[in-house]
Amino acid sequence: MDTLGGAEFAPTSTYLNSSSCGLLPRRAVEAVKKLADESADGRPGGAGSFDAVDAARASFARLVGVSEERVATGGSVAVHVALIAASLPSGAEVVLPEGEFSSVVTPFTVRGDLKVRFAPLDGVADAVRPGTALVALSAVQSADGRIADLPSVRAAAAAHGARVLVDASQSAGWLPLDAGAYDYTVTAGFKYLLCPRGTSFLTVTAEAQESLVPAHAGWLGGQDPWGSTYGPVEEFATSARRYDEPPAFLAYHGAEQSLPLLEEIGIETVHAHNTALAARFRAGLTELGHGPVPGDSGIVAVPGLGDRQPELARAGVVVSARVGNLRASFHLYNSAADVDRALEALSGVRA
Repeated sequence: MDTLGGAEFAPTSTYLNSSSCGLLPRRAVEAVKKLADESADGRPGGAGSFDAVDAARASFARLVGVSEERVATGGSVAVHVALIAASLPSGAEVVLPEGEFSSVVTPFTVRGDLKVRFAPLDGVADAVRPGTALVALSAVQSADGRIADLPSVRAAAAAHGARVLVDASQSAGWLPLDAGAYDYTVTAGFKYLLCPRGTSFLTVTAEAQESLVPAHAGWLGGQDPWGSTYGPVEEFATSARRYDEPPAFLAYHGAEQSLPLLEEIGIETVHAHNTALAARFRAGLTELGHGPVPGDSGIVAVPGLGDRQPELARAGVVVSARVGNLRASFHLYNSAADVDRALEALSGVRA
């Protein structure tokens, strides 16, 4: 099984760690270097281009199936979630999965005046009840790669008048997503979207936007940004751009190049590729006597094997250790040979 990345990638290790950080395509690296050189030289373009931000916004919108009018750009999932948490009234109930990633959890718990309830991942839909204001969860769990039953969560939330926040950081780029089906989605760009750190995306439905206050708004959130540079912003953008954070231009110049690569290949193609590699790895682990977390995810976790992460690193195989799990995550630059090298390292065989 060949890679999908072609000449865009040339990792020097067996890199199975996209859940921590995706590899940058050559085209993104070149764009970042170009802007850095322009900035160092004092050239006019060195300040960075808002056109690059808008191009990345539009590309992300196409990848997740929404209008670019529904996408806000930023630099951190935690900031996007905090914006949503700040919009909830005191006493509002939020339902979260047990063991959810802290950036999705802490903005709600730190307030101290919200009712936060936790449920097992497969019981989140059942935990929604009358009076629940929001359900927040990751489409794919960071710790073990489990895929959430989002349709059931969405149906339960709709039945009780709750809104849904989905973190797609571990899924966008390989798992198809209809972002418009959820009130909010948040996505870190530096994992499966192959963007530099400093890129993140928030989607907001038109209905949810009505109650979401642009609490960290600056001039970029104005309907006329260049007419909003001094004094209070008089009129906010009617689109989700009202929630934009000031962009990290180096990151977004890279994102402008990375996201179209995924568009060119297609998320369905990446999904088939990643999940086939993950299935091969699960089968090999089982043959070695290890029991991976079952499922069809492109992320594979092996409980109790996390302490072997340093050993694999010494063998040139890059994976993660998460809450005792050994976690391997596959993406378009991986091949069947990478899977086999990881299995050889785990079996004690050296190539």
